[in-house]
Amino acid sequence: MTQTLAQSNAKPLVIGSRTFQSRLIVGTGKYATMDLMKEALDASGTEVVTVAVRRERLFNEEGKSLLEFLDLDRYTVLPNTAGCFTAEDAVRVARLGRELLEQLGNPGASWVKLEVLGDKKTLLPDPVGTLEAVRELVADGFDVMCYSSDDPISAMRIKDAGAASVMPAGSPIGSGQGILNPNNIVLCLELLKQGDPSYPVIVDAGVGQASDVARAMELGADGVLLNTAIAHAKDPTMMAHAMRHAIIAGQQSYQAGRIDKKLYATASSPMEGAISYIPGE
Repeated sequence: MTQTLAQSNAKPLVIGSRTFQSRLIVGTGKYATMDLMKEALDASGTEVVTVAVRRERLFNEEGKSLLEFLDLDRYTVLPNTAGCFTAEDAVRVARLGRELLEQLGNPGASWVKLEVLGDKKTLLPDPVGTLEAVRELVADGFDVMCYSSDDPISAMRIKDAGAASVMPAGSPIGSGQGILNPNNIVLCLELLKQGDPSYPVIVDAGVGQASDVARAMELGADGVLLNTAIAHAKDPTMMAHAMRHAIIAGQQSYQAGRIDKKLYATASSPMEGAISYIPGE
């Protein structure tokens, strides 16, 4: 009951023409079993699940598609271009995802989480290839949610290229290091929302625990996308529950407005009128 009330009182996440109550986007990779994935997704409260649509990632060793294990009436699928290292490859994979989801009648067909990676060791984005792919996919009618570094200028270039959402990384993909540079995330938020406070900025990558999610939301992010922090947790379902609560708590904390930081203490109770004790009386 408490969870339902908390979600109903929160502002929805709006990305393009889509509206979601949950601000948590969860990946579908790296789980030990498909049943565990389904259980964790349910526990997270997410409405959007991201799926890598490269063939070697979409099908398991038995030749079964990951999409067969998802409730496509419940979840909006966000196809992603994970594992792509060129703009050309990313655009091709994005179009494959659209074709698959159109056949399945899922509303995620017309958008994509774009990743164009620079190298296999760091998995950091290639800024040139990313911009090239954003422009081509936008021209092709996609709503592009774009993985970016936490560099504010790169983030602005991506928005200017037409991305529906910019997704700066908290830290490298799968690293679990959390928000390494909160100042840069704040700068990204400030620049990206100039003249358009409703522009959605989603922190993507590097989350390790629930406090990282809450921290991202307290900085002013509109949502968080994560995968490994749940899938590789010792108890993925419990961690998914924790992430569900953390994103709501972080958003409400940000909206409530934190107190100013001060150098000296401020008494919680006023000193005026306090009863004085004089020894010997």
